[in-house]
Amino acid sequence: MVESSDERAIYLDIQKKLYYIIPEKWDNIYLYASIFESQNKRLTGEMYFYYIPKGIIKKKAINGYEIPNAFNIDDEEYSRLITELYNSIKKLRNIWFKKTHKKWTNLTISIENFKFKVEYDYQNLNDIEFDSYERHLIWRYIYLKLDLNLLSKKDKKIIQRYIDSNIRAKLPKRDIYIEGIYEKPVKNIVDFEKTLSVDEAIAQSETEYIKEKKKHYLFGKRKLINDIIEDEEEIVNNQILNWNKKQNKK
Repeated sequence: MVESSDERAIYLDIQKKLYYIIPEKWDNIYLYASIFESQNKRLTGEMYFYYIPKGIIKKKAINGYEIPNAFNIDDEEYSRLITELYNSIKKLRNIWFKKTHKKWTNLTISIENFKFKVEYDYQNLNDIEFDSYERHLIWRYIYLKLDLNLLSKKDKKIIQRYIDSNIRAKLPKRDIYIEGIYEKPVKNIVDFEKTLSVDEAIAQSETEYIKEKKKHYLFGKRKLINDIIEDEEEIVNNQILNWNKKQNKK
C-alpha cells in the first residue's frame, strides 16, 4: 500500500517528538496507544512508551512517564509534550481512516535496528477479556520481553491466561508499516550529551574524586618544593606539575 505524503509527514512528526522527549541516548523505543469508542460511544484511549538506554550491556526498559522525576524536568511541560505526541497519533488515525476506510483501535510503534515500525490493530477493546492493566502487562511481555520469573504470582497468572487463550490467533489481521531510518543528531528536551545515566554519574564522581586527590597531592608537593627553592631567582615553567620553579642565575 502506497503511503501518502500526509502519512509520511505524521510518521516523521511522531519520530521527532519521541526523540525530543527522551533525554538520554537509547537503543530501542516502544510505544502503545489506543483510541476507540467506549460502550457509551465516547472516544477514549491511553498511551505509554518505554525506551532501552544505550549501553554495552542491555539495560532495563525505562517507563517514559518516569522521565520528569529522573531528569528533573517540569511535570507540566512534559505533560504538554506527551499530549502533543498523543494528538499526533490521533491525526495519524484520521489519516489512516481516509486512506483505508478502517479505524484501528490500538497501535504499537517500535524503533529499533534503524527501522520505524507501526502495527495497527483492529480488535474490539470493549469485548476483549483483558482489562487495561492486563493489556499493558501483556504488551510489555510481548515487546519488552518480560522475565516471567520476576513477575508476581498475579501477573504470571495473567500472562499464562493470555498464552492459553491464544487470543492473537482470534484477532483481526493487523496492518504493518515499516520504513528505514538513519541515525542523526536530534534536539532533546535536555542536552543528553551533558546528562548522565546513574551508572555514568557514579563513574564520573569516582573519576572526579581521584582527580581531586591528585590535585591536592600535587598542590602539597608544589608547596614543599617552593619552600625549598624560595631563595632562587629565575623562574622556569614546569608543565608536568604546573608550578613555577626558581633557578639560580649563573
